[in-house]
Amino acid sequence: MNAIILHGKPSKEEYYDLQAPSMSNAHWLPWLQAQLLKKDIAAATPEVPNSYSPEWDTWVTEVERFEIGPETILVGHSCGGGFWIRYLSERPNLQIKKLILVAPWIDPDGDETGSFFEFTMDKNLAERASRGIIIFNSDNDMGNILKTVAKIREEVEDVAYKEFHKYGHFTSKSIGTTEFPELLAECSDSMVGAA
Repeated sequence: MNAIILHGKPSKEEYYDLQAPSMSNAHWLPWLQAQLLKKDIAAATPEVPNSYSPEWDTWVTEVERFEIGPETILVGHSCGGGFWIRYLSERPNLQIKKLILVAPWIDPDGDETGSFFEFTMDKNLAERASRGIIIFNSDNDMGNILKTVAKIREEVEDVAYKEFHKYGHFTSKSIGTTEFPELLAECSDSMVGAA
């Protein structure tokens, strides 16, 4: 079993901030990776270059450095969650273990990412995730995130949903910590019954 934990789209200022960690080392991503590694799950946190200006082929290249198959847990934060929705929608034969979308974003107003999110969502995505798809959403996240969540829930069948109170955009600043035990528990649920 393995896991791929994908970061989101930072601002250009955040990306180049010398005092800030790289996106794959920001927020709760390194904590989750460490916790999964300690459970003998090969967990990776790909680092997408120039992620403030998403280029589809670059993101695909970075995630495909890792094995993705029936025993893979995919976790995506913000744009990373939106990436997984498109990636899986365009690969109808790809089977995975579970997809966990944390504050997913697909640029619902189409004003920030060009053609990055020009795709048709596969309404049957959940059929290809043996442990399902779940969205983590906060009641006080940004409007474009709430709009994205509503769109995914409307267009993709059988998506589970968990709402958090005042977790903002699930950044370390908005949740007040770099730990995310609820997300670890969701990943751990995927391991139940695993060989």
